Amino acid sequence: MKKKETEEYPKLYLYKRIVQAKLFIDTHYAEKIDLSNISDEAYFSKFHFIRLFKKIYGKSPHQYLTYVRVEKAKDFLKTDASIADVCFSVGFESISSFTALFKRYTLQTPAKYQQHELKRREEMTSSPLKFVPNCFVEEKS
Repeated sequence: MKKKETEEYPKLYLYKRIVQAKLFIDTHYAEKIDLSNISDEAYFSKFHFIRLFKKIYGKSPHQYLTYVRVEKAKDFLKTDASIADVCFSVGFESISSFTALFKRYTLQTPAKYQQHELKRREEMTSSPLKFVPNCFVEEKS
């Protein structure tokens, strides 16, 4: 092997393990997982794993897990599911922590977000042309 190839192989292997841990979070976000579970998935010590994950994704593993949970919650809130059901189905352990974190990420409470999304869905059903870009639809007077 050439020197450049031998230098890149360890990097590739390292990145593959970090991506494996990210995919673990993406798949198991609703479960009670912590840093130990995630770093074990990548076969790294916790502190080395945090540094590498943050360097690659710009967030700590915990921040990324919270982000994934909030994004999944946004999807569930587009239905008429209860806030409590959404909270627990995406892996949060208390409604108050879910509400606080959701608001930090979206600048709205889960209830406000849900109201807005349900109203939007209703408007899309009753007035679908409002949601088609103007370049595709021209109103005739």
